[in-house]
Amino acid sequence: MAERLAGQHVLVTGVTGFVGEALLHLMLTEVPGVRTSVVVRPKGSTTGEMRIAKLLEKPVFADVVAAAGGVPELMAARVGVVEGDLADVPPLPTDLDAVVHCAGDVSFDPPVDEGFTSNVVGVRDLLARIDEASAASGTDIHYVHISTAYVAGRRRGSIPEAPVDHEVDLEAELAWGLSQRQSVEHRSRSVDVLERERRKAERAHGRAGLLTAARATEVARRQWVKDELVRIGTERARSLGWTDCYTFTKAMGERIVERWSAAGHRASIVRPSIIESALERPHAGWIEGFKMAEPLILAYGRGELPEFPASADTIVDIVPVDHVVSAIVAVLAHPPAPAEPAFFHVSSGDRNPLTFNVLYTSVRTYFERHPFTATDRGNVRLPEWRFPGARSVERLLSTSEKAWKAADYVVGHAPRSDRARDMARRLHQQGRRLEFLRRYLDLYMEYATAELRFSDRRTLALYESLSDADRSTFAFDTAVVDWEHYFLDVHCPSVTEPVRKLDELRALRRKSAKTGLRKVGDKRDGVAAFFDMDGTLLSSNVIETFLWVRLRELDRLGRLGELGRMATRVPSLVQAERRSRSDFLRGVYRDYAGARLADLDEVADEHLTSHILSRLSPDAVRRIREHRRAGHRTVLITGAIRPLTRPLIPLFDHIEAAELEVDERGICTGHLATSPLVGESRGAWMKSYAAEHGIDMAASFAYADSLSDLPLLEAVGNPVAVRPDVPLYRHARRSHWDVADWASPSGSTRALDPAARR
Repeated sequence: MAERLAGQHVLVTGVTGFVGEALLHLMLTEVPGVRTSVVVRPKGSTTGEMRIAKLLEKPVFADVVAAAGGVPELMAARVGVVEGDLADVPPLPTDLDAVVHCAGDVSFDPPVDEGFTSNVVGVRDLLARIDEASAASGTDIHYVHISTAYVAGRRRGSIPEAPVDHEVDLEAELAWGLSQRQSVEHRSRSVDVLERERRKAERAHGRAGLLTAARATEVARRQWVKDELVRIGTERARSLGWTDCYTFTKAMGERIVERWSAAGHRASIVRPSIIESALERPHAGWIEGFKMAEPLILAYGRGELPEFPASADTIVDIVPVDHVVSAIVAVLAHPPAPAEPAFFHVSSGDRNPLTFNVLYTSVRTYFERHPFTATDRGNVRLPEWRFPGARSVERLLSTSEKAWKAADYVVGHAPRSDRARDMARRLHQQGRRLEFLRRYLDLYMEYATAELRFSDRRTLALYESLSDADRSTFAFDTAVVDWEHYFLDVHCPSVTEPVRKLDELRALRRKSAKTGLRKVGDKRDGVAAFFDMDGTLLSSNVIETFLWVRLRELDRLGRLGELGRMATRVPSLVQAERRSRSDFLRGVYRDYAGARLADLDEVADEHLTSHILSRLSPDAVRRIREHRRAGHRTVLITGAIRPLTRPLIPLFDHIEAAELEVDERGICTGHLATSPLVGESRGAWMKSYAAEHGIDMAASFAYADSLSDLPLLEAVGNPVAVRPDVPLYRHARRSHWDVADWASPSGSTRALDPAARR
């Protein structure tokens, strides 16, 4: 085959993907006479040439790079770069002999317009560019199209290496698919959708501010658009007999190729089944990224995949990537006659079937021998699959989802506590697990229950026509694969190795980190650390701190009366706090009416300082001191009145607190001098403060405990949720923020009257 291809110029798309990279490696190492060009799109400031240079620096290309004298030399001699992508296919070199099209959208559930753009429009436009190049050179360019065996859709039984039999109006479906985004975007702005999403956002984010809720509404609207485009594509595909939008649009892409071939061109269509790690080349187990089986294998190894919706005897058709690219090179070297497109299945199920039971048994055996270590309690307990059927698995998952939603609602409305937060953590993990199971159940149900056998007679005949040397170099007879060996000794070790290393690194981080936080950074100016007070630095709230001040001046009977009065106000204050943090603070601070501000300062200095300092979390104090040692400006932002922050003055460069309004005699009026600094006003104040003091907000830190402080946390590059309430905890986990559990000081008191006379 190397002789047949010698001197040819072959263009390849999709070389930054798994199959394309494996194909490029095989051609560079085993077909030295071929000159390759690759179509690669630039990414930002990274040009296509830079991306290919980076690709060739990978270890698998080390030998061929060394033989060429370096990456630049290899590219100059054998790898040309054509910058562009399928959304706007650039002009192609005019001296091409063949094109191998590996690029395309490989997601099972792309938004319908994106699936049509990549898998149909991209193919059509690439073939148009091939026609231009052929006209310029007078060469009949051989086009090799990489598709998928699953274009067969929801059929049953033996699938021949031939065109898919269907009567779909390609042009009508293409026009429909491309028009859906505009239609869905229009519907997403309807009153019904917007009102529903806005109400949900305001319930979740209203305390942080209406603009924060508005941003959340827009995020939800965009997600609705994406989900709706996926749903529409899936439903249309299934209504026409395909499993999903991916296989539907790939089948439409094949029809484009068939029409092009009928005009007198040479075209080959290669249909791999489920492509997984290499059996031998470039080395056993080589894989780039996670493919179809890896998430399921890893989830099973972690004990998170209790069942699978397949029958034990159903065939799962897997093929190693090195067999796929070897078949592609063989097809490339044996072009068909013009106007007679050739189809090739690269699959295993017809002659070397792998059942789900064999797959399960092999994977289970591997993890029994090489388990994941989950916790100090020992290794993960592996689920025992009984293959009860797809309907039973769906019922089990649906029941679990309903139970989770009920528990999540209860925890989300529970009072803040360590127990509630711990339950939120566990529910968060369970929720992610259920989301994973739902996603893969929906995606893989069709594949797990498919009863397809892809005939590979043409592919086998091609293999048998090769010389003995070529059969050894370009092996693609899948009948030789020993599945037990493949999973136990090749695939599972390969896909679990990086995960095990990552688990080790996480364990080391947990062991070495006292607070679970990243370091504050190198010593430098222009960085600030912003801290909330109540609930973050110390376990208190504005009602409690009001009582600290109020109760000390009353006798025993008066204290009981004041506590009773405040208790009757709690329901209305809670409602006010849920509606508006500003209204809540104003309601509490009205009770300071008649107090002398100077007396409040005196009470704080003489009676409350030791109590407030005793309530400070030692972890918080250490963190503040770390920032000060690093030269960072420390700033306290609180809704508490200023007198209560006096004990904290030594810790901070600036304190921004609530200012009580006083009359000409220094008596508090019950109003605030300015609007309270809460929610979005905190974020706005921080940005103004940063501009005034030359603060780099992207390098700065913020610490807070409530979802109402979301604008404060989002204003910096290093947000930290400290003992967060349940909504903030969820947001922090989704956003990959640090979460700190700063412990309360041992022996601290919860007395409401720490300074009163006994």
